[in-house]
Amino acid sequence: MPKLTLSFISQFNERVQPLMDGTIQPEGLELIPTYSPPSETFWRQLKFQEFEISEMSLSSYLIARSRGVDMVALPVFPSRRLFHTELAVHLDSGVKEPGDLNGKRIGVPEYQQTAALWMRGILEHDFGVSQYKVDWYMERGEELSHGGATGFKPPSGISFHRIPPDKSLVSMLVNHELDAVAVGGPWARVTNVIDRSKRIPGSGGDWSKVKPLFPDRIAEGTRFFKKYGFIPPNHAYIVRGDIHRKYPWVAFNLYTAFVKAKALAQEKLAERIPSALFFGREYLAMTRDIFGDDPFPYGLKANRPMLELIIEYSHEQGLTSKKMKVEELLAESTLDL
Repeated sequence: MPKLTLSFISQFNERVQPLMDGTIQPEGLELIPTYSPPSETFWRQLKFQEFEISEMSLSSYLIARSRGVDMVALPVFPSRRLFHTELAVHLDSGVKEPGDLNGKRIGVPEYQQTAALWMRGILEHDFGVSQYKVDWYMERGEELSHGGATGFKPPSGISFHRIPPDKSLVSMLVNHELDAVAVGGPWARVTNVIDRSKRIPGSGGDWSKVKPLFPDRIAEGTRFFKKYGFIPPNHAYIVRGDIHRKYPWVAFNLYTAFVKAKALAQEKLAERIPSALFFGREYLAMTRDIFGDDPFPYGLKANRPMLELIIEYSHEQGLTSKKMKVEELLAESTLDL
């Protein structure tokens, strides 16, 4: 029996946790879980390929595969968010609606990350914000970034800047050195070796002047889902190429285990609503009414339009030199799922 190492983010993910804690056992495999934050996980895997199985940034995976990195993906997408709705803006920027971002300064943790890829594509195609008419600012330094591991260079024609080490996305936003920032959550605290922003209101600056670009995220999420039919994912799972070639059955068995883990999590979803959320069950019912019973579908059949769109965005934004084919990206044993 091969012993495989599974790298996973430290933030709790109820759809994968049954696989991580051993409640669900993939057939023929013993998994040794390692928890680490997403940015650290991806950097370690892209730079050192130290794990046999790893959660992976979809955007960085497309870039890595286009450059010959030896790995193959499973059609398992454990996290999805409406990334463009996580933009916060400074009121003095004059930005009142998404189209006003043309000509402005936008900060992102990393230019090539999946959240930024989706954000740029949606802003451009849905709201007319050209990626070439924005000044982009990136927080992560080259040494510890995903791009540092994949050989990232700013795409031609893009106005690209790195945030100085003594500043952060949040400090520059609150002091109006940036007009808009993708802050994620929007105020989630980050503590890892890659990111330096503390994405919560801190000392300095007037936080009353920082507001979400989309004040009604439910309305924007409903609009987006009605148009596209999916919530954008940012991660998948990959199997290292040497393991996949030696044990081609691993991909299918892992996929089956991921599906079982998600089903178990779905069964217990209502039980996990915190008691402090008095209307939690009502919000759950509303979410299901908008997005259906399973907003996190796995498999190629349910995700082909999404995969084709992210491939298009990646190529359009100059991150990949050619349009990858969906079938090139996934393990062969999962293509009919």
